[in-house]
Amino acid sequence: MTADVENLMLEILKRLQADMADVRQELAGIRVEISSLGQQIGALTSAVYSGKSELDSLKRRVERIERRLELTDPAH
Repeated sequence: MTADVENLMLEILKRLQADMADVRQELAGIRVEISSLGQQIGALTSAVYSGKSELDSLKRRVERIERRLELTDPAH
């Protein structure tokens, strides 16, 4: 009877070990996906700030042109 219990426990441990290997593999895949998402967010953030910088530059140019052409509204 002790051999049966040992064999049963060994089988259970083997299944747990196989399940843990699957979990480790899935976790590694999730880590890669999260890393990729982080890189994409970084690229999007750079693109947004670049666009904002370009927009700010255009705004300053338009304001300068308006001043030169005296198109600005007088201060209230």
